[in-house]
Order: sequence, then C-alpha cells, then structure tokens
Amino acid sequence: MIAIVDYGMGNLRSVQKALEKVGAEARVIASPRELAGARGIVLPGVGAFGQAMDNLRAAGWVEPLRDACSGGVPFIGICLGMQLLFESSEEMGQHTGLGILAGGVKRFNGDLKVPQMGWNQIRLKQSSALLGGVADGSYAFFVHSYYCAPRDPSIVLATTDYGIEFASVVGRANVFGAQFHPEKSQSIGLKMLDNFARIAEL
Repeated sequence: MIAIVDYGMGNLRSVQKALEKVGAEARVIASPRELAGARGIVLPGVGAFGQAMDNLRAAGWVEPLRDACSGGVPFIGICLGMQLLFESSEEMGQHTGLGILAGGVKRFNGDLKVPQMGWNQIRLKQSSALLGGVADGSYAFFVHSYYCAPRDPSIVLATTDYGIEFASVVGRANVFGAQFHPEKSQSIGLKMLDNFARIAEL
C-alpha cells in the first residue's frame, strides 16, 4: 500500500487516482498511525508553506514522516510537498520545514509572471529509478511561486528553466521530490508515479 498523507492541503484524490491508474494500491490516510505497513509515502501539497507545516505539526505528522524517511521507506513530495522536505522557506516570512533535505525555498524574482502556471520542460541531470523512461526535455505541468534551492547539488535529478534554472526533481536514497504535478502531467507524470510504485515494491 502507498499512503497519501492527508494534512488538509493537497489534491489527494487526483494523486490517488493517478497511482491507481498505474496499478498501485493507494490509500489516503489522515493519521500518522496509518503509516504502519505502508510500502511508500506520498506527501502532496497545494497552498502556503507555513500553513502546511502548522497543519503537519498539529496532526502529529512531523516526526513520523522524518522517521519513515530515515528508516528507508520510499517517499515522494509533490509540489508544496517537495518544498516541505527542505529546511526552510521564505514564503510570507521565515518558516522551518521538515529538514529532511538540506536547503531552502525561495521566491522567483525579476519580471517573471508568478506563479509559474502551465507546461515547462524538465532537463535530466542524472539517472534515477524515479525518472526511468522519462525523456530529457519532457514537459510537465507546474503551478508554483517558489522554488527549492538544495545545498547539495548531487540530489538534483532534473532542472527546469523559468528565468533561472531551478531543481524540479530531487532525490537522495529513498526520498524524492517533484516540483511539478505528476498527476496532471499526462504520460510523463504517470510514468514517474509508476516508477515510484515499483520502487516501493522493492
């Protein structure tokens, strides 16, 4: 079973349906107790970083999610869920994240239209089981005003150009993040979710 974390901020059903479409058993869970036995964990997210962390803390998710990641459970954060993996965010003030990955979340600057909303290309930086079968230059669907700035460049699996080159897919051991929405990215997104489901089955 792949657990989809319900903390009040995410398009949970669309992620669940996309995972089911690739043949994975996916369940939306509303309590950390339900993580027991999960072969993989998905942390989706839409909204503000600070509110998301408040919700995770209030429902007791923070330590169980950290423990799952350190314990080797395959984990993927999607959109805001990817940002929450990092140490901090400057969205509407300074906020502390889960701290599973080193780095921070920054706002796009300059004359760019914010949020970035729509299709943009991902450029592969290194091979990864998560991106197996995904071609360099594939288009994915983005909706975000902030981007992740990892301190360790070795965790960057793919980048995207939106005024600057930013990390659009990250990965370290069993922990992954995608800034775009795989569940809205048609065949490329489904391939990634299928790959994640296969990682969770290993």
